[in-house]
Amino acid sequence: ARGFSLPLQRPADCGDARYFDISRLACGPCGAHQRQSAGGSSCVCQPGYRMVSSNGGSSVICEKCPENMSGVTQDGWNCITCPKGLTSEGKCKCLNNEILVERSIDGILLNEALCMHCNGSEQSFSASDASGNRCVRCEQTFINVSKSCDCSSPNILTGGLCFSASDSLPPKGVATVRFGQLGITLTSAWFLKNLQSSASACWLYSNLTACQALGNMCVMNMNSLSSSSTDACGLFQYIYVNTARLGIVHSIAFWRHNLPWLYYGDQPGLASQVLEANHFPTIFSFKGTDKDVKLQFIAASFDAAGNFLKWQNLEGGILQLCPDTQTKLSAAYAFGTTYQQSCKISVSKILLDFANPIFYDLFLEYNGDNGQKYLWAVPVLNLNLQYSEMFVNQGSNMNNWLLTRRFFLVDTLSGKENDLGKLPRVIRIASKITISIRLVSHTQRGTIYPPLLTIAYTDVLVQNPETQSVMVSFSVSYEMNQSEAQIQTDITLGVLGGLAVLWSLLKTAGWKRRTGSSIIDLQTVLKFLLFYAGDLANVFFVITVGTGIYWLVFFKAQQFVSVLLPLPSQEEDFVTYIACAFSLKALQFLQLLVSQLAIDIFFIDWERPKGKVLKAVEGEGVIKSAAAPVSIWRTYFIANEWNEIQTVRKINPLFQVLAVLFFLEVVGFSNLALMDSSSSLTRGSESYIAPWSRILRFGVSAALWLAIAFLQIIFFSVFYERFVEDKISQFVDLCCMSNISVFLLSHSCFGYYIHGRSVHGHADTNMEEMNINLKREAENLCSQRGLLPNTDGQTFQISISRKMRLHYDRIHETLTRKRGPARLLDSSANTFEQSTRAYNTMNKFLSSFIDHVHKEMDYIVKDKLLLERILSMEFMEPIEKSIFYNDEGHSFSDVLYYGNETTLLIFDVLFFSIVDLASQSFVLAAILTYLQQEIFRFIRNTLGQKNLASKTLVDERFLI
Repeated sequence: ARGFSLPLQRPADCGDARYFDISRLACGPCGAHQRQSAGGSSCVCQPGYRMVSSNGGSSVICEKCPENMSGVTQDGWNCITCPKGLTSEGKCKCLNNEILVERSIDGILLNEALCMHCNGSEQSFSASDASGNRCVRCEQTFINVSKSCDCSSPNILTGGLCFSASDSLPPKGVATVRFGQLGITLTSAWFLKNLQSSASACWLYSNLTACQALGNMCVMNMNSLSSSSTDACGLFQYIYVNTARLGIVHSIAFWRHNLPWLYYGDQPGLASQVLEANHFPTIFSFKGTDKDVKLQFIAASFDAAGNFLKWQNLEGGILQLCPDTQTKLSAAYAFGTTYQQSCKISVSKILLDFANPIFYDLFLEYNGDNGQKYLWAVPVLNLNLQYSEMFVNQGSNMNNWLLTRRFFLVDTLSGKENDLGKLPRVIRIASKITISIRLVSHTQRGTIYPPLLTIAYTDVLVQNPETQSVMVSFSVSYEMNQSEAQIQTDITLGVLGGLAVLWSLLKTAGWKRRTGSSIIDLQTVLKFLLFYAGDLANVFFVITVGTGIYWLVFFKAQQFVSVLLPLPSQEEDFVTYIACAFSLKALQFLQLLVSQLAIDIFFIDWERPKGKVLKAVEGEGVIKSAAAPVSIWRTYFIANEWNEIQTVRKINPLFQVLAVLFFLEVVGFSNLALMDSSSSLTRGSESYIAPWSRILRFGVSAALWLAIAFLQIIFFSVFYERFVEDKISQFVDLCCMSNISVFLLSHSCFGYYIHGRSVHGHADTNMEEMNINLKREAENLCSQRGLLPNTDGQTFQISISRKMRLHYDRIHETLTRKRGPARLLDSSANTFEQSTRAYNTMNKFLSSFIDHVHKEMDYIVKDKLLLERILSMEFMEPIEKSIFYNDEGHSFSDVLYYGNETTLLIFDVLFFSIVDLASQSFVLAAILTYLQQEIFRFIRNTLGQKNLASKTLVDERFLI
C-alpha cells in the first residue's frame, strides 16, 4: 500500500550518535564509542579512542587508549602521550609559534608528542604556519621591523602584518560598513582583519595587492565619501591625496601610481566632461563586420584580497545575474539592440554562486590606427554612493554626479560580522545594471559618446536564504538627443494646428450658410469646436503617422547609424498625441453618427394613376368612380435599398482587419517594431527578442492599415465598382426605374436631390412593358434622365430658401405624427389617415416644387464654382430662389458611411492603435476593432432605419 515511498531524512536530522547512510538515504546507528563525523556521512571514534579498522560509514572499530597515552594522533589511528594537554577532539595541542611533531623524520611514531618551538631569530626567521604543522619563514614586515618573528609592543600587529610605532601610519581606520537601505551599520570581520593592514602596507610599502584590497573595501562601502570619516574610502582618499609625488598612469589624471583607479574626481561638472567632451573612436553600423556591430566590452577582474584574476570579455553573461542561453546573453552587446533582462533570484543561490566577491574595472575595446588594440575606460554611476551624506548620483543633474570606476555584482563578504567562515548577516546585490549608449548629435557615421554603466544595489538582511529572493535586472539602452525632433514636432503641430483653426472657421461659416442662420450663438461656438476637434484629430494623426513611419524607415534601414529610437520615457509625448487624436476623432465620429441619424428624407413618387376604378363609399351604400390607386411597393423597395446602403463602405472591414493581422503576425511585420537593429521580418527561436517600441508599433500598424485600405479603395473604385457592383450608382439608376426621386435635407437649408423621374412616364407596369422601356432607352429612343431637358444630371446638391424650408416643416409636422397644433388635425380622423394625408400633401408639394409650380418658391440649376467645391461651401445665399447645384460625384453619400470613409478609416486606425498600445497585442486590437465596427454599424443601421421610417412614413416592418 505504501508504494515506492521512503521517509525524508537529512544528515542534520541524524544527531551525534547516528550517521547518514548515503546508500539508504537514511540515518543509521554508529557503533560503540563512536560519533558522527564532521561531514555526517560516516562515524568516527570518540575522544580517547583510536581506530582499529575503518571501511567508511559505520564500519569502524574503536579501541580505548591506555591511561598513560590518552591522546590520539592527528590521523586517529594511534594513541600518544600529549605533554601540553588535549583539544576538545582528544588530539594533542601546542602553544603559539610551536609545531606538533608526532613522528620522527623517518616516519616512526613517537611515544610522546613533541611541541617544537620555531626559531624566530636572525638567520632563521621562522614561525609556525596557519595549520601549526611546520615552521616557515615569517612575514617580511616582522623581519623589517623587529629583526625577528615577534611583533611585540610598541610595534603594531594588524592583519598579520607588523608595523613600527615610529612609522608615519595612516589614521586609524573604522572597520564598519553601512547598509543604508536597511539602516544597519555593522563591524565587518573582513574590514577588522584587513583594513588597517592594507592601508598601512599600501601607504608604507606601496604594496600593489594591499592597495587593491583597500580600494575593494572602499568599493564595498559604495565609494561613499565623508570628510569626517576614516572608513575604507577615507583611508583611500588620504593615501591618494598624499601620494601625488608618485605620478599618474597612462596620462590619466585620476589614476595614481600603485593605486587602483576608483574616482573621476569630485569637481562640479566633471561628469559632463567625462561623458560628452570626447567621442568614442569607433564607427558603429547596423549592417557590417562583427567589429562594427558589436560592443567589445572587456573587464579586468580582481578578488577581494586585491589579486588580479584575469581579463574577461562580457559576452559570456558576466554581468547578467539572470540565467539564459549563451546567444541571448551575448545579444546584449549587439549595437543598436535595446536589451532588457530581469528575474527573481533566491538568496541561497546567490550565497552559493558568489561566495567570494569579484571586482571589475570595465573598458570598451577599440582598434587604433596602427592595429594596436586600445581600451576606453567606462565610467560607473553608482546610485548608492553618498557624498557628504547625500545621494548625489540619484538626481538627473549631471553636474552633481560623482563618477567611479570599480564595481562588483554581489558582496557576501563585508556583511560577515564575527566569523568569516559563517553566513553573512547582510549581503549587497547589484539589483539594477544599465549600460547607456548615447549617439553624438548630427552624426552620420555611428559615432557615440563613451558608455555609462549605471548600477543600483539592494541590501538584503539574510534571515532565511531558502525563502528569500531578490529582483535583479540588466539592460542596455540607446539614446540620442531628441530635443531637435521635439522642436520640429512642436513647430509642425503649431503650424498645422493654426491651419486647422482656419479650416474649421471656414467649415463653420459654410455650416452657418447651410443652416440659414447668420447669428453667432452658443450652437455656432459648439459646432466650431466639433469641427476643430475633427481637424485637430487629423493634425495629430498626420504627425503621429509621419513620426512613426519616419522612425521605422530611418532607424531600421540605416547602415551607418545616424538616429536612435526614443527611450520609453521619451515616447510619452507621442502616446499623448495618439490619445488626443483618438479622443478628438471619436468625438467627430459620434457627431457624424448623430447628424446622419437626424437627416430629413422623403421619397417623391412621380407615378400617376392609370384610369379609374369603381369604389364603394363607406356608410352611404353607393358606388362611385375614383382614380386608380398608385402602388406603394416601389416606395417600399427604394426605402429598403436606401436602408441597405446606409453602412456600405469603400472597403471591406473584415478583410481589412484580417489582412492587417495576417501581415503583422503571420508574415512578421510586427518584428519591425522591435528595438533592435535588424530589419528582418523573422526571428529565430533561439535569438533574443528585444522589447517593443511603441512608436514603431504604431508606425508599422498604421502604415499597414493605411496601405491595405488604400489598395482596397483602389480595387473597389477601379475594378469592383466598374465591373461588378457599384451600389451608389445602382441606387440612382433604381430610383429612375422606379419613378421615385429622393429629397434629402442634411441641414436646415441644404441637402441633396436624386432625380428619379422615369423618362417613360410610368414605372408601375408589367415585365413586358418594362423590358420595352429599357430597350427604348438603350437605343436612345426616349428623352434623357436629367432634371433639365437634354441632360443626364440626376444628382444635385440643393440650397433651399427659408420660405421653402418653412413650408416643408409645416407639412413635415403632420407627416411625422408628432405634436402638431390641434386645429390642424381633423378630430374625426384617426392618426393613420392624418399621416396618409400629410404624406400625399408632402409628395404633391415636393413634386410640384421640382416642376416649378410654386413661383414664389422656385429654384435655379447651376454648376458650383471650383473654389466652392474645394471649400465644400456655397457663396450664394438662396434668398428668393433655391439653388440646385449639379453634382456628378454623388455627394449625397456624405449622409452615408460611404462618403465618410476617411473619418471611419482614421477612427479605426486610432482605435486599433490605442488598444495595441495599452495591451501590446495586435490580435486583441484586431478583435476589438472589428467588434467596435460591428457595434457602431448595428447602431447606425438600427437608428437609421427608425429615422427612415419616421421621416418617410414607410412602415418599419417593410424595412428588412
